[in-house]
Amino acid sequence: MKFAEAVQGIPDTSIYAVASRSSSDPENLKKIFHAEKYYASYDELAADPEVDAIYIATPHRFHYENAKLCLEAGKAVLCEKSFMVNSEQAGELINLSQSKQVFLMEALWTRFLPIYGQVRQWMDAGKIGDIRLVESTLGFVANRDLDDRWLNMELAGGTVLDLAVYNAAVTQWVFQQPPQEIYAVGHIGETGVDEAVSVLLSYENGATANFTCTFQTLPHNQLIITGTKGRIIVHAVFNDTTRATLITGKRSKTAKKPYKTNGFEYQVIESMRAIQEGALDCPQMTRADTLANMQMLDEIRRQIGLRYPFE
Repeated sequence: MKFAEAVQGIPDTSIYAVASRSSSDPENLKKIFHAEKYYASYDELAADPEVDAIYIATPHRFHYENAKLCLEAGKAVLCEKSFMVNSEQAGELINLSQSKQVFLMEALWTRFLPIYGQVRQWMDAGKIGDIRLVESTLGFVANRDLDDRWLNMELAGGTVLDLAVYNAAVTQWVFQQPPQEIYAVGHIGETGVDEAVSVLLSYENGATANFTCTFQTLPHNQLIITGTKGRIIVHAVFNDTTRATLITGKRSKTAKKPYKTNGFEYQVIESMRAIQEGALDCPQMTRADTLANMQMLDEIRRQIGLRYPFE
C-alpha cells in the first residue's frame, strides 16, 4: 500500500496494472491501487506489452522466480528487500539484467530518503572527522503467529533477511566498502528461523560497526555514526525517518526532512529517471551494493546456522 500511495502522489504517474494470484476480489484490488487492469497471474502481467516496469512485493522467498520472469520478458524490475534469499540468486539475476540490458534494483527505500542526503553531506564535509564506529538496532515484538511470514521457514523468515538487510545496507553506505571480518551470533526460535541476531564488523582501517536485530524486544531503533570529532544520530526508526542530529563537542544541530508523501516516492522517482535514461540501476542503490549486502547476509546466516530447506 505504501508504494501505491507514493505513486499516486507523484505528478503524471499512475499504476497501470496489478497482479495477484490470491485475490478473491479483483475489482476491489484495482480500486485500492487505482489500477486500470488486474491479472490473476504474473505471467500475464509480464507479457503485457504496455507494461514497462514492475514492482515486486511478494515474500522474499519468491523474489527470484518473480524477478526472473519479469527480466526475461524485458521488463524493468524494482524488487523489494531482501532482494533475494541468497547471493547466488542475486548474482544470477544481476547477470541476467546485464545481458538483457534491463533495469534491476533492490527497493531499499531508506537510501533514497532526504535525511540521508543531509547525513552524507555532514560526513563528506568532515563534520564528525574520521568515522570509527557505526552502531544500529532494529526490531519489534513479533506476533507469535507461527504461520506468519516473519517466523515462517518456508517463506524465508527471520530477522536477517527481514531486518538486518537495513543495518547491513546502511553500514555499507557509511563506509562505502565491505567489512574485512564478520562475527555473528543469533537465536534460532521454535520455527527454525532466527528471532534475534547480533553482528560485529571490522574494517581494514580499524573502524568497526555493530548491529542487533530482533523480533523479541523493542530496541532504540537508532543509527549512530561516530567519528573522531563528533557523531551523527539518525533517529528512530532509522530506516524510516525524517530526523538526524549532528553533535560536535557541546553543539548539536537537528535536521528535519519531511516526506512529500510517505517516503517511498523518492526511490520511485529515481527508478523512473534511471529507466528513462536507459540506466541499469540507480547510484543510490547499485546492483554491486546489493550483491555485497547479500554476501554479508549469507555469511551471517552461515555463522548462526540458518539455512532454508529450499536452498
